[in-house]
Amino acid sequence: MTVREHYDNHLGNFYAWMVGDFASRQQAFQDFLVDHQIVPASTGIALDLGAGHGLQTVSLARQGFAVTAIDFNDQLLQALAHNTQGLTVGIIKEDLRQVHRFAHLQPELIICWGDTLTHLAGRDDIAALLQSACSMLAPGGLLMLSFRDYTTPLTGDSRFIPVKSDDTRILTCVLDYEPETLRVTDLLHIKTSQGWQQQVSSYQKVRISPAEVVAVLEGNQMAIRLHETIHRMATIIAVKLGV
Repeated sequence: MTVREHYDNHLGNFYAWMVGDFASRQQAFQDFLVDHQIVPASTGIALDLGAGHGLQTVSLARQGFAVTAIDFNDQLLQALAHNTQGLTVGIIKEDLRQVHRFAHLQPELIICWGDTLTHLAGRDDIAALLQSACSMLAPGGLLMLSFRDYTTPLTGDSRFIPVKSDDTRILTCVLDYEPETLRVTDLLHIKTSQGWQQQVSSYQKVRISPAEVVAVLEGNQMAIRLHETIHRMATIIAVKLGV
């Protein structure tokens, strides 16, 4: 199953529940932006690639950016529209690999957050996306990335990850490692009037290391401003060189 099919037919239906309380998660990201002094400095335009239901989009807009939020999933885009009411946000249904189509907006900030990067088809797709994003940025512009490093495989029982549960739903994630990719299986158990029912769907993620991503960025006129692991996510902020 493709990533889009997985979200359209399975994960998009319970993604917001899985992520948890929107207000607290959104505020945590806005605090991150404040701590790292992420505010408009030139064009005031930000692109949020794989915006989901808007945790990052809302935070960027509240920091003063005019945000174009891009995602491909209808369920998430509907939630995004609800969560961004009253903010300076444009919402576009599109594959984030088409980011070059938005170069005319002259963004000073592009963000691809929350493991979205590893959802692409392979390293070549990731490199192409990063190259496009870097080329679009104004000098001094920022590219912000967060993603999980899957290069060290989990083994045995550690491959079974309890994600979230409540009285009516239980979500477990199972990881199967392949040479270049990771097969992710989401097992959702839902309590119904007829008892518990299981829904299963799988998709692939790319196993790419933070060092590989940094190398692509540095090869495209970007200087690394931040490179840390934060909440088990590789977190990178890079600035566009030039005058």
